[in-house]
Amino acid sequence: MPWVPPAWGSETGKIIVFACREATREADTAARALFDSGADEVIVWDAHDTGINLDYDLLDTRCRILLGAGHKGCFVGLDKTWTAVLFIGYHAMGGTQDAVLAHAFSSKTIQHYKLNGEPAAELAIDAAYVGAFGVPVLFCASDDKCIAEAKQTFGPIATVETKRSLSWSSALSRHPAAVCQDIYSTVLQAAKEGQKVAPYTLPSPLSVEIRYPRTDLACHAALTDIEGKPFAFADAFTRTGVVESVQNFF
Repeated sequence: MPWVPPAWGSETGKIIVFACREATREADTAARALFDSGADEVIVWDAHDTGINLDYDLLDTRCRILLGAGHKGCFVGLDKTWTAVLFIGYHAMGGTQDAVLAHAFSSKTIQHYKLNGEPAAELAIDAAYVGAFGVPVLFCASDDKCIAEAKQTFGPIATVETKRSLSWSSALSRHPAAVCQDIYSTVLQAAKEGQKVAPYTLPSPLSVEIRYPRTDLACHAALTDIEGKPFAFADAFTRTGVVESVQNFF
């Protein structure tokens, strides 16, 4: 059943409804392209917030849907038999200038991540999570800032630019129908050609820095390093430690 956000008539409610519907259309388009290229299973992960966002009635009925929150780990069912993952509706890492909704996992609770001293966010972390199983990233659809990050991180990955970011909350967007047309043709071609980039991996052990917007969030963060000790405080807002892999975040 489609999720209906509160305050339906409010401007914020209208924006959320549109964003959820467009995210569903883009995910559905990518899924149909995968099925048309010969895929026998496609899982659509409703990954935002509490995991109930998409209008499931608009998804291809052959899709399986990972929804809700509270389960351990991410990419449920992930193993080495998976062919690839696709990133739909991701955003640039926190701190990216003039990028729409640029943040890492939660703009309210996390300011930035650094992995081995380099800035990183959801693209790199999620890609490394599946990369540990030998699974590559096949495709990414997002704004121009996130697409630039994807290409810098992964190399010659198949992409579709959906809009040009102007600020945290504005963009010059392409027409939704044109975006979906490009997603279909690009994913179909990428799936038929096979992966262009190797699975993305990070070295183990992994040095981690997480900076929080408030000192209480830094204090209360339950972070344990490779030796089972709490992360150290680099300052009042920043925790640091060494973990085995990005899977320790989940």
